[in-house]
Amino acid sequence: MSTDIQKPEENNENSPQNRPQIQIDDDNVNAAYANFCRVTGTPEELIIDFGLNPQPMGVPTAPIPVNQRIVTNFYTAKRLLHALSMTIQRHEAAFGTLETDVQKRLRHQ
Repeated sequence: MSTDIQKPEENNENSPQNRPQIQIDDDNVNAAYANFCRVTGTPEELIIDFGLNPQPMGVPTAPIPVNQRIVTNFYTAKRLLHALSMTIQRHEAAFGTLETDVQKRLRHQ
C-alpha cells in the first residue's frame, strides 16, 4: 500500500526517492466488490467485514452476507486510514465531493 503524498521536489528522509521500493506479488489476489462494511475490534485488533447488501436502500430485511474479513492491528489500520483519506481527497479534488448520504444524492439528481 503506497501512502506517498509528498511532492517529488521535497528532499527529506521520507521523500519518495529515499524510500525503498516494495515489490508486490498479486498473482493470487482475490478481488471482491462490497457495498457494505462493518468495523469492530478489540483493544489489540481491528476487524473489518465486507459484504454485498442486496437491498442498499432502507433497512435490509435479511442478513447481509459478509464474504471478506480483514483483521489488522491499529498501526496498520492508521496507515490504511491515511492512505484512504489521501486517495479520497485526490478523487474529490478531481471529480467533486462524494456525498455519502443516499437521500441527499437522490435529491440532487
